[in-house]
Amino acid sequence: MSPKLANLAELAGRVLLASLFLLSGLSKIGAYDATVGYMQAMGVPGVALPLVIALEVLGGAALIVGYQTRVAAFLLAGFSLVSALLFHANFADQIQTIMFLKNVSIAGGLLLLVANGAGPLSLDRR
Repeated sequence: MSPKLANLAELAGRVLLASLFLLSGLSKIGAYDATVGYMQAMGVPGVALPLVIALEVLGGAALIVGYQTRVAAFLLAGFSLVSALLFHANFADQIQTIMFLKNVSIAGGLLLLVANGAGPLSLDRR
Protein backbone atom coordinates (compact mmCIF):
# COMPACT_ATOMS: atom_id res chain seq x y z
CA MET A 1 0.00 0.00 0.00
CA SER A 2 1.32 3.42 -0.86
CA PRO A 3 2.16 5.77 2.03
CA LYS A 4 -0.48 8.29 0.89
CA LEU A 5 -3.17 5.63 0.83
CA ALA A 6 -2.08 4.34 4.24
CA ASN A 7 -2.25 7.87 5.67
CA LEU A 8 -5.75 8.36 4.28
CA ALA A 9 -6.83 4.97 5.62
CA GLU A 10 -5.58 5.92 9.10
CA LEU A 11 -7.46 9.21 8.95
CA ALA A 12 -10.63 7.53 7.68
CA GLY A 13 -10.37 4.90 10.43
CA ARG A 14 -10.10 7.58 13.11
CA VAL A 15 -13.04 9.53 11.69
CA LEU A 16 -15.22 6.42 11.44
CA LEU A 17 -14.42 5.31 14.99
CA ALA A 18 -14.89 8.82 16.35
CA SER A 19 -18.19 9.48 14.58
CA LEU A 20 -19.97 6.92 16.75
CA PHE A 21 -18.88 8.66 19.95
CA LEU A 22 -19.36 12.20 18.69
CA LEU A 23 -22.89 11.58 17.42
CA SER A 24 -23.83 9.52 20.46
CA GLY A 25 -22.65 12.23 22.83
CA LEU A 26 -24.53 14.93 20.94
CA SER A 27 -27.70 12.84 20.86
CA LYS A 28 -27.51 12.41 24.63
CA ILE A 29 -27.62 16.20 24.99
CA GLY A 30 -30.84 16.29 22.94
CA ALA A 31 -32.39 13.44 24.93
CA TYR A 32 -30.88 14.27 28.30
CA ASP A 33 -33.79 13.31 30.56
CA ALA A 34 -34.52 10.09 28.69
CA THR A 35 -30.84 9.13 28.86
CA VAL A 36 -30.72 9.79 32.61
CA GLY A 37 -33.80 7.60 33.01
CA TYR A 38 -32.24 4.78 31.01
CA MET A 39 -28.98 5.00 32.96
CA GLN A 40 -30.82 4.91 36.27
CA ALA A 41 -32.93 1.97 35.14
CA MET A 42 -29.68 0.10 34.48
CA GLY A 43 -28.32 1.00 37.91
CA VAL A 44 -25.99 3.78 36.78
CA PRO A 45 -26.32 7.15 38.54
CA GLY A 46 -27.68 9.83 36.26
CA VAL A 47 -25.16 12.33 37.63
CA ALA A 48 -22.54 10.55 35.50
CA LEU A 49 -24.19 11.70 32.27
CA PRO A 50 -22.30 15.01 31.91
CA LEU A 51 -19.02 13.08 32.16
CA VAL A 52 -20.22 10.58 29.58
CA ILE A 53 -21.23 13.37 27.20
CA ALA A 54 -17.91 15.16 27.68
CA LEU A 55 -15.94 11.97 27.07
CA GLU A 56 -17.88 11.05 23.96
CA VAL A 57 -17.92 14.53 22.40
CA LEU A 58 -14.43 15.67 23.36
CA GLY A 59 -12.88 12.23 22.88
CA GLY A 60 -14.56 11.83 19.50
CA ALA A 61 -13.40 15.27 18.39
CA ALA A 62 -9.86 14.53 19.60
CA LEU A 63 -9.76 11.34 17.54
CA ILE A 64 -10.98 13.12 14.42
CA VAL A 65 -8.29 15.79 14.53
CA GLY A 66 -5.69 13.44 15.98
CA TYR A 67 -5.03 15.38 19.18
CA GLN A 68 -3.84 13.40 22.21
CA THR A 69 -5.05 10.40 20.25
CA ARG A 70 -3.55 7.72 22.46
CA VAL A 71 -5.12 9.19 25.61
CA ALA A 72 -8.52 9.74 23.98
CA ALA A 73 -8.51 6.26 22.45
CA PHE A 74 -7.55 4.67 25.78
CA LEU A 75 -10.37 6.46 27.62
CA LEU A 76 -12.92 5.64 24.91
CA ALA A 77 -11.80 1.99 24.85
CA GLY A 78 -12.36 1.77 28.60
CA PHE A 79 -15.71 3.50 28.22
CA SER A 80 -16.72 1.02 25.50
CA LEU A 81 -15.86 -1.97 27.68
CA VAL A 82 -17.63 -0.56 30.75
CA SER A 83 -20.68 0.28 28.62
CA ALA A 84 -20.71 -3.25 27.22
CA LEU A 85 -20.70 -4.74 30.72
CA LEU A 86 -23.27 -2.35 32.20
CA PHE A 87 -25.75 -2.04 29.36
CA HIS A 88 -25.34 -5.04 27.05
CA ALA A 89 -24.54 -8.08 29.21
CA ASN A 90 -27.93 -9.77 28.79
CA PHE A 91 -26.63 -12.64 26.67
CA ALA A 92 -30.06 -14.27 26.58
CA ASP A 93 -31.04 -11.45 24.20
CA GLN A 94 -29.32 -11.85 20.83
CA ILE A 95 -29.46 -8.10 20.11
CA GLN A 96 -27.74 -7.33 23.43
CA THR A 97 -25.09 -9.95 22.69
CA ILE A 98 -24.40 -8.29 19.34
CA MET A 99 -24.25 -4.87 21.01
CA PHE A 100 -21.84 -6.27 23.62
CA LEU A 101 -19.57 -7.68 20.90
CA LYS A 102 -19.80 -4.41 18.94
CA ASN A 103 -18.56 -2.48 21.96
CA VAL A 104 -15.75 -4.97 22.56
CA SER A 105 -14.75 -4.76 18.89
CA ILE A 106 -14.73 -0.96 18.98
CA ALA A 107 -12.51 -1.12 22.06
CA GLY A 108 -10.15 -3.35 20.07
CA GLY A 109 -9.94 -0.80 17.27
CA LEU A 110 -9.32 1.97 19.77
CA LEU A 111 -6.53 -0.03 21.41
CA LEU A 112 -4.85 -0.21 18.00
CA LEU A 113 -4.83 3.60 18.06
CA VAL A 114 -3.34 3.50 21.55
CA ALA A 115 -0.56 1.26 20.26
CA ASN A 116 0.11 2.97 16.93
CA GLY A 117 -0.96 6.58 17.38
CA ALA A 118 -2.91 8.75 14.99
CA GLY A 119 -0.62 8.66 11.99
CA PRO A 120 0.87 11.51 9.97
CA LEU A 121 -2.43 13.28 9.21
CA SER A 122 -2.98 14.42 12.79
CA LEU A 123 -2.28 17.23 15.20
CA ASP A 124 -0.18 14.78 17.22
CA ARG A 125 2.36 14.71 14.39
CA ARG A 126 2.59 18.50 14.04
